[in-house]
Amino acid sequence: MNPNWARDGADWPNWAASRFVHAGGLRWHVQVMGQGPPMLLLHGTGAATHSWAGLLPLLAPHFTLVAPDLPGHGFTDTPPARGLSLPCMAAGVTALLKAIGIEPAFAVGHSAGGAIAARMVLDQKIAPRTLVGLNAALMPFDGIAGYLFTPIARLLVTVPPVTRLFAWRGSDPRFVERLLRDTGSTIGPEGAAFYARLVGSPKHVAAALGMMANWDLRPLAHALPRLTVPLVLVVGSNDRTTRPSDARRVRAMVPGSTIVTLPGLGHLAHEERPDHVASILIRLLETTAA
Repeated sequence: MNPNWARDGADWPNWAASRFVHAGGLRWHVQVMGQGPPMLLLHGTGAATHSWAGLLPLLAPHFTLVAPDLPGHGFTDTPPARGLSLPCMAAGVTALLKAIGIEPAFAVGHSAGGAIAARMVLDQKIAPRTLVGLNAALMPFDGIAGYLFTPIARLLVTVPPVTRLFAWRGSDPRFVERLLRDTGSTIGPEGAAFYARLVGSPKHVAAALGMMANWDLRPLAHALPRLTVPLVLVVGSNDRTTRPSDARRVRAMVPGSTIVTLPGLGHLAHEERPDHVASILIRLLETTAA
């Protein structure tokens, strides 16, 4: 069953901040809340704005927060297949920001959201004071995975029964629990229930697979040394999705970049300990304002 705001919006985290905006040919679901310097938050593949459930209220007294559902995810429309590529998603978020009239002073991206934010900076679509990657997926897969990952995803996304089967499996709590456990994170039952709702959506699953099928991180990796804004990599030491060693590779490539390690936390660190991540982001504001 695909997400429907009339049915699912009533209990969606931070629903009072939600609005729907037409931009770049899509109808976007975006949450805007808080006061202070604008901060863009981009979730990762397979997630939605629910991923920021605990973080947004902690940041709202310090920032004006802009958190969209990425194309095809959550309650945002799905673009044609090419629209799920990294450059197109970066262009789509740029169009959304223009439509709502906000220029972010800070950009925060989790996992694939970090890649989108970095692409936007490199393409000079945004000029934040600081770019923050939360377990950011900025490097291509090594070895055989790099050769197989995209072709396999491209094959799967063209077979509708595959997305329906995956969504059907999403109705099994044990399946969703296993997916979340494999990230190295432990989140509460409420957060897991929202993931189960999304995994049970053929539309959402197709968009996640479509991102995997259409993404190529090699051009981004080659361009990262040209970043002109400070890059902070917030890394969960127990992340099993994006390897902490990738952050060290990025730090070696990007002059002036830094790593903040979150001991014992996994890929969904901001959902495990939103208070810890919020304190890091608030300190960044204090540092750049000094």
